This record gives sequence, C-alpha cells and structure tokens, in this order.
Amino acid sequence: MNSSWIHIAVWAVVIGVVFGLLWWQGQIQRLSVYVQETREELKKCSWPSWIELRGSTILIIVSVGLLSLFVFVVDRILFTIFIH
Repeated sequence: MNSSWIHIAVWAVVIGVVFGLLWWQGQIQRLSVYVQETREELKKCSWPSWIELRGSTILIIVSVGLLSLFVFVVDRILFTIFIH
C-alpha cells in the first residue's frame, strides 16, 4: 500500500518536471497556438450533409465488398491453377 503511494508520487513529480520544462521552453504556448489555428481552419471547411455522408459510406462499403469478392475469385482461380 505504501509503495503504491510512492510510485504515484514519483510519477507526479516526473510529469510535473516534464510539464515545467515544456512550459519553460515555450512548447505549451506553441501547442496552444497550434490548436487555436487548427480550430480556425476547421471552421473554414465545408462539411458534408448527413445524406452525402451516408451515400459516401454506402459507396465505400460496396466498393470494398466488390474488391474483396474480386480478390477472393482471383485467389481461388490462381490456387486452382497452380496447386492442383
């Protein structure tokens, strides 16, 4: 029980030191600016409507299914030709 508290305290100190070092180097401020700029850019994006998203998802599922079927058929044909 006592060693678990020591373990937690050591990790808290390590995380605190790393955070303090990053803060001192200005990394935290740069990360904050990066996140803010990313949010601003995402606001400029045009997002698909629910109907467009559903249609694209169905198209991808059908495409993956057809590709899987094609690979399966070609695999069976090649297996039959080269193994038997």
